[in-house]
Amino acid sequence: MRWSGWAIRTGVVVGGVLAAMGAAALVPANAPAGPVAAAPQPKPAVKAPVTKAPVPPKPAPAPEPQLVVKRILDIPGPIRFGEYFWDAEGIPADGPLTITIDLEAETMSVFRDGYEIGATAILYGADEKPTPLGLHKITQKKVHHISNLYGAPMPYMMRLTNDGVAIHASEVEMGAATHGCIGVPLPFAKLLFAQARLGDRVIITRGKRLGMGGVIAGS
Repeated sequence: MRWSGWAIRTGVVVGGVLAAMGAAALVPANAPAGPVAAAPQPKPAVKAPVTKAPVPPKPAPAPEPQLVVKRILDIPGPIRFGEYFWDAEGIPADGPLTITIDLEAETMSVFRDGYEIGATAILYGADEKPTPLGLHKITQKKVHHISNLYGAPMPYMMRLTNDGVAIHASEVEMGAATHGCIGVPLPFAKLLFAQARLGDRVIITRGKRLGMGGVIAGS
């Protein structure tokens, strides 16, 4: 359009000049020159208005599933540091997995379709690097992982946050702490790693406990 438009405009000017020269040849030399009509100018093109398609509203996010506690493992007394329990016999392997962590009780529970299949004592973040509360999801799994921040091994790592908080195997001992991570005994970490999938929910609370018939919600 840029070249063809230039050619049209040039043709109009040249045509006007040639027409004027032809008319002058017919006028006697001593005759008064008459008015020369101006060459017609092309009308500017009118652009059609551009209509934007309406942007459809974003669909509302689906609510997090809520599971009812259908079974609690029969554990005699409080769970000691380094101790764990696991029983997934008879529980459907394709049910949703949910992990709950109570920092006050220093324990973790693993539920498959509402049935508790695992429980253990944990380590969690010290005051200067607290473990974040709330709903998280497993975003990465790695058997052999080394912390990018501290250079420490994190076996059977299951990442929860982008800044390095994860569930991983640790020496779970009285008085120990982590840099925000959740530390569990190595045998328990192996069992959990084999069961957990990317996207599984991990709910971290302080002082919230669940019993039979309780609702596991995403908060």
